Amino acid sequence: MVSGARRLISSGSSFEALAGYSRAVDDGEYVHVAGTTGFDYAAMTIADDPVAQCHQCFANVAAALAQAGCTLDDVVRVRYYLIDASLFAALAPLFGQYFARVRPAATAIVCGLVDARMKLEIEVTARRPAA
Repeated sequence: MVSGARRLISSGSSFEALAGYSRAVDDGEYVHVAGTTGFDYAAMTIADDPVAQCHQCFANVAAALAQAGCTLDDVVRVRYYLIDASLFAALAPLFGQYFARVRPAATAIVCGLVDARMKLEIEVTARRPAA
């Protein structure tokens, strides 16, 4: 992709059009992935279990990155949004599992999310690998 060119990436979720955003934006150098939850976008379902949601979040993030020619190993920044601080103990090992090699700059934030079924949301920025 030409540096400076902007490409929008969609998961296919109808919520993206409704709320006027893209799952990710590829600016040619970086890929900015929006806050991504544990919804299975094909079925529009979400597990109640935070661990299952976390795995689905990473699958969704990885799918968006793949559309831009990146992987989780290209992530330089991650933000975790958790509905309760008590979730961190169970989820932190999963974060470490997915980012064991790359170890991006990370922030964990405790906050409310827009749907009561959501337990966490993950937002990443990846740097495109050198061609």
